Amino acid sequence: MNSTTALTWGFLALMVVIFYFLLIRPQQKRQQNQAKLASDLKTGDKIITWSGIYGEITSLDEETIVIRVESGTTIRIARMAVAQKQNEPAK
Repeated sequence: MNSTTALTWGFLALMVVIFYFLLIRPQQKRQQNQAKLASDLKTGDKIITWSGIYGEITSLDEETIVIRVESGTTIRIARMAVAQKQNEPAK
């Protein structure tokens, strides 16, 4: 193997490592955090969905949750549709 081939393989390996740390690893962490958030939900939590709907959880099961929005309407959504819990305002 000549030095040009070794340099090419080394550069390719470096690109794979950079790709992993910049793209793949952060995406895996986001998926783990989303799964943890979905599993930690409980009745009474105030949430925001990925589509921007604010609501309070009234009931939940394995795959879906029912939220009550400001108008009093209830909506059934998938657990994975929850983007985050609402932060409580400072008193």
